[in-house]
Amino acid sequence: MDPVVEIQRLKYRYARTLDTKSWTEFADTMLPDATATYGANLAFESRAALIEFMKTTLGPSVITEHHCGHPEIEVDGGVATGVWYLSDTVIIPEHQVILRGAAFYRDRYVRCEDGAWRIAHTGYERTYEYVVSTNDVPSFHLTANMWSEQ
Repeated sequence: MDPVVEIQRLKYRYARTLDTKSWTEFADTMLPDATATYGANLAFESRAALIEFMKTTLGPSVITEHHCGHPEIEVDGGVATGVWYLSDTVIIPEHQVILRGAAFYRDRYVRCEDGAWRIAHTGYERTYEYVVSTNDVPSFHLTANMWSEQ
């Protein structure tokens, strides 16, 4: 398979498993010593630290939606880089909050001994982000949530 296609599928799996909270599969998208930097104030020096943070802050009461597209991927043998456009939504029903934003991811990838590509570093810089209270949207009503007993 074309390495660019494999890396695209890897990034899509990263987003899907993050949003579905499939933590074991999410972990497999990254190297154990992978690093991550999300904006100016959120950085991780290992996959374990990143996953623990995600499990804690994006647990079952938080709904997320991450869309990555417009990939610009450069492959050089067994290493690659990628720039991706991100559009994301985070809904926190218990705090009546909706966060929306966009960013540009800048990733590094490595082809591993098993032949699979994995993320060595991921991170983004926001182009914008806003937060709104669901109280400010009188018609807001969550009609589906796979983690809720509605």
